[in-house]
Amino acid sequence: MIEKEVLTTIGLIITFIGYSAYIYSIFKGETRPHPFSWIIWGLLTTIGFFAQVADNAGPAAYITGVSAAFTFFIAIIGYYKRADIVITRADWITFVFAILAIPLWLVTDTPLYSVILITVIDAIAYYATFAKTWHRPNQELPLLTIAATVKFSLQLFALHNYSVITVLYTLSLVIMNLAFLGVLYGRRWVLGKNGK
Repeated sequence: MIEKEVLTTIGLIITFIGYSAYIYSIFKGETRPHPFSWIIWGLLTTIGFFAQVADNAGPAAYITGVSAAFTFFIAIIGYYKRADIVITRADWITFVFAILAIPLWLVTDTPLYSVILITVIDAIAYYATFAKTWHRPNQELPLLTIAATVKFSLQLFALHNYSVITVLYTLSLVIMNLAFLGVLYGRRWVLGKNGK
């Protein structure tokens, strides 16, 4: 069986490849990330990382931590590359609930409730991405989502401690990314078949 550290290393390499390709596509003008959305995702991923560390996930948690760092970096790039930033009420609501995950952890003295909250928030936040992809599937870069699916799947096998805290958020990311890829390629196939 492959050692957990090897799986973590492979996951980190895939993380770097996926985000590097995404960042390159931003600078080429092919991808236009919404910085506020990426700040929210960065915050959620950071909370997920610290929760995994707190519950002894082991080195596998670094995959989440490095992903969080890249996410914030993309938010910064997105801010400087876009002049048409529109922050919706839904963006603010999501941001507020993400922030609330931190005091929830401090008050309850366990990351469990925060992990559940960020998992729900992240799943809800996918709605806008799914809706956009349904109508304009050719405006998305599938490589990042494929890389995310693979790296988080590897992370699940590389965890040193299996609990709701260490598994839930990562597992939800695998499921949501797989669903997103299904919508992305399904819509490309349907629109291509219909000549659109």
